[in-house]
Formats: sequence, structure tokens, C-alpha cells
Amino acid sequence: QVQLQESGPGLVKPSETLSLTCTVSGGSITTNYYYWNWIRQPPGKGLEWIGYIAYSGSTYYSPSLKSRTSISRDTSKNQFTLQLSSVTPEDTATYYCARLTSGSWGQGTQVTVSS
Repeated sequence: QVQLQESGPGLVKPSETLSLTCTVSGGSITTNYYYWNWIRQPPGKGLEWIGYIAYSGSTYYSPSLKSRTSISRDTSKNQFTLQLSSVTPEDTATYYCARLTSGSWGQGTQVTVSS
């Protein structure tokens, strides 16, 4: 069974770039037809989908975040990474990586944007 684990700094300053990594075990991120997602949940709010990187390496982002988002991967490490630039306190959230089609999610990592 595939497992996902987020890692990265818990505190980011405004205007900086948030960078999180998802390490995948129990399955390859290049396996056909799987999509690897980033999702976040701000405090007291619902889930917000950020984007995905596909098995092929192609990416697709939420239109509302597209200008600030980049998702990349390191196939040698079986990891994929989220970068969100020019963060503000509104980007404070718990960030999750997930393979949605199989209902596989990481535990989530809290990121606070504050000076």
C-alpha cells in the first residue's frame, strides 16, 4: 500500500517561498496513470486543491494559485515537491500530499506564514 509523508519547514516568512516535499513509499510516482496532488486546509476552512504532477511529469495547477505554484519531482528519490512563492499569512494551512484515486493521503504538515 502506498504511503505518503510531507516534510518541510513549519514557519515561513511573508513574501518568501514555501517549499514542501512529499516522500512516497510502496509505489513509484512514475507508475502509469497516477496523479500526485497537493492540497491544503487553512484553519477553520475547507480543503483547497493546489495542483498535481502526473506520472508523466506533466503538471496542472488551481487557477487561483497557478501564478505562484510550482510542483516538481525527483524520480530517483520517489519524491515530489511543492513550491508556493510570495506567501502571505493567508497561506497558513495544513498541507497534504495525496494520491486521490486511491484515497492515499499523508498525515499533513502545518505551515504558518508569519514574520
